[in-house]
Amino acid sequence: MDDQTFFTLMVDLHRDGTRQGPGSDEETLRALELTRLDRAAGLQVADIGCGTGASTLTLASRLPNARIIAVDLFPEFLDILTERARAAGCSEQIETRAESMDSLSFAAESLDLIWSEGAIYNMGFTKGIQSWRPFLRPGGVIAVSEITWLRPDPPEEIRQHWNSEYSEIATASEKIAILERAGYDLLGYVVLPSANWVDNYVSVASVACPEMVRRW
Repeated sequence: MDDQTFFTLMVDLHRDGTRQGPGSDEETLRALELTRLDRAAGLQVADIGCGTGASTLTLASRLPNARIIAVDLFPEFLDILTERARAAGCSEQIETRAESMDSLSFAAESLDLIWSEGAIYNMGFTKGIQSWRPFLRPGGVIAVSEITWLRPDPPEEIRQHWNSEYSEIATASEKIAILERAGYDLLGYVVLPSANWVDNYVSVASVACPEMVRRW
């Protein structure tokens, strides 16, 4: 399968879903609390790999004076985000950019908050946090979700699968060590409830395109 066909299938699978990855409004807000940022401030925020904007709109609702730049590779997702932002009354807060996450157009030290839910794996966790760090102002915060082992001894078949599909999969402690080596100070981390995977993502995708989900 060539890249263009793959991307077309990915867009078709996800365009009608509220989310293009695991998560929930509640967990977005929980993570936002951990940032310790002043919610009333005029923050400069980037939501990288925003999809159709679930986390973007939640952030906009809680950061009323922030300017949020929503970045995604697929213009089709950004068009839906624009419609949703207009309906939610926050379109003036949000700018969209169709860019690859490994080739971003932000100026150095221009962002107070980098947000990325269920997306950083596309370029790799280590590369992502290293590549994006120069965009943060002193005292800026990065908040990402990343697939992680919740136990050090998963069943061998599952371990082999994920090592093949995403070689950077590791435990939370290993991910934290990578963050610290890259110059970050950990403010906290949370584990997504299983419903954020099953109910908010996998089940929705299965209903949207059952044949594709079975093939995958």
